[in-house]
Amino acid sequence: MRVTERQLAEIDAAWKEEGYTSRSEFLRHAIRDATEHPGASRDMLASIAAEEYAMRKGESETVSRAEVVEMIDDEE
Repeated sequence: MRVTERQLAEIDAAWKEEGYTSRSEFLRHAIRDATEHPGASRDMLASIAAEEYAMRKGESETVSRAEVVEMIDDEE
């Protein structure tokens, strides 16, 4: 798989920030998520990322896994 140096730097920052033990583990999970949830749109993923950021700043509340699954199912 070929990626740009910028993409590689972003991948490395992401796996370390998210607590993965390696780049390979992070990429396996990313591939699994992409194949198991192909209906996840870029807009939905951007919304999730924005919400994660707000949550880390204490500006948002967490939701349960069941609530997230329900939201994803509603999008499809």
